[in-house]
Amino acid sequence: MSLKVPKAQNIQLFKEGYKHISGLEDAVLRNIQAVAELSDLVRTSFGPNGRNKLVINHLGRLFVTSDAATIIREIEVVHPAAKLLVMASQAQEAEMGDATNTVMILAGEMLKKAEQLLIMGLHPSEVIKGYELASVKALAELETLSTSSLPSPLTKPSLATALKPAIASKQYGYEDQLADLVAEASLAVMPPNPKNFNVDNVRVVKIMGGSLSGSKVVRGMVFGREPEGHVQKVKKGKVAVFTCGLDVAQTETKGTVLLKSAEEMLNFTRGEEQQLEKIFQEIADSGVKVIIAGSSVGELALHYLNRLNIAVLKVLSKFELRRLCRVVNATPLARVGAPTPEEAGFVDVFETIEIGGDRVTVLRQVVPGDADYDPAETGGSSEKTRTATIVLRGATQNRLDDLERAVDDGVNVIKALIKDPRLVPGAGATELELAKRVEAYGAGLKGLAQHAVKRWAQALEVVPRTLAENALGGSEGNEVVSRLWAKHEGEGGEVYGVDVEAEEDGTLSATEHQILDSLAAKQWAIKLATEAATSVLSVDAIIMSRPAGGPKIPQQAGNWDED
Repeated sequence: MSLKVPKAQNIQLFKEGYKHISGLEDAVLRNIQAVAELSDLVRTSFGPNGRNKLVINHLGRLFVTSDAATIIREIEVVHPAAKLLVMASQAQEAEMGDATNTVMILAGEMLKKAEQLLIMGLHPSEVIKGYELASVKALAELETLSTSSLPSPLTKPSLATALKPAIASKQYGYEDQLADLVAEASLAVMPPNPKNFNVDNVRVVKIMGGSLSGSKVVRGMVFGREPEGHVQKVKKGKVAVFTCGLDVAQTETKGTVLLKSAEEMLNFTRGEEQQLEKIFQEIADSGVKVIIAGSSVGELALHYLNRLNIAVLKVLSKFELRRLCRVVNATPLARVGAPTPEEAGFVDVFETIEIGGDRVTVLRQVVPGDADYDPAETGGSSEKTRTATIVLRGATQNRLDDLERAVDDGVNVIKALIKDPRLVPGAGATELELAKRVEAYGAGLKGLAQHAVKRWAQALEVVPRTLAENALGGSEGNEVVSRLWAKHEGEGGEVYGVDVEAEEDGTLSATEHQILDSLAAKQWAIKLATEAATSVLSVDAIIMSRPAGGPKIPQQAGNWDED
């Protein structure tokens, strides 16, 4: 007869304060629920008719935007599974700069579909296998859906056409104006080899007042302030960049000076002045005509600089200073003194111009093709960094911030299209066609994985459905999706997508209306959404340790002085 060994009760595996959740009910389904909640939050912001979210971050700053990347960056997601989704969309933002919302919605929908399979009794590993098969098939089919590609050499109308769908999803109704601005700015900074296009060379300066129609592209770097001194314009001048303040040096320690007579007093102050004058005289002798200060500029320093006819501009942002150094090819100096020839930069034009009643300073390098370009003065023009600034006008700061986000998306789309110029039909047409093809592929598979493949295909339908629901309402959205399925079954139906303006029956030919998306952005979105969904499904336990830090200070109710 076998002996029954009694089991020890309550074995403590972890330290006190640990949380351990495992099993299908507690871990997997809860994770799916959290991810679904996050994807539902940003789902209503998808597409041209997406709603804005009003987000107030931990610093109390206000954001009014429908840009998913900004929303998830500013809300602090703490749920570990939802964080996986946030990471996937941040990877999309870093790689493509667009279609972050697509990743969130697709991953959320895939997990909702997987939930039904798990409840029916399928093992998560079967679902993961099916999802991976479906993803591979969809990516292979996506390659065949490309209808056109970005023409080479690049022209302003072709770039603007490719940009419009990406900008329309953020600023619907203003996409024509914004796409023209972004295309013009990008072509102004396009290097001879477009592969070397740098997103950082297209800058945005926001000036309050006026309206969007007053926005324009200015070649060069624009700073929204006037120079400090009298000198407003310099042509072909050496530039010195200082990160420290231009002022009388303060001593590290406090000192006391005992002055016995008026003469000593005069000598004391004159000594300081002479020292400062000597430094600025050295700077002027080295040929510097423009000084960029990263900190304060003292009155005495300004007096000497005006006398020496040197222009001074204060740039307080470290990022702007770094970008400026790249444009003028200068080294930022942490001490005040004459720069060596290697440290000094060079600028062709430094001028103050007026934009909509505001005076701004422009620094630009003259390159072949500019109006004031002189071929006789080629000072290494081939290596010059070109920059263009889009000066945006708007009534409120929030509006300007949102316009800036739309411009950033547009510039990122250009970078993505230069890497891979292929375009696919937009407006949800590509997703629906992929859903149709993957569904047919799943029907021909054997084994349990086929159910997961079919569910993956159904999940793709969320993109056209969301576009239609956000534009036309829930009930009409369903009608439009069923009409789209009917169109896609016919010959040449793969280009039909959602018509958000519902001019006819809510569907339109995406290629005819020039609604085209980057193939690479779709590719990454499908890849990252599937990866995020499978990594959430492969988790079967959550182990959370107690957060570091001592006990919290008790919050007092009201003021303790009031008894």
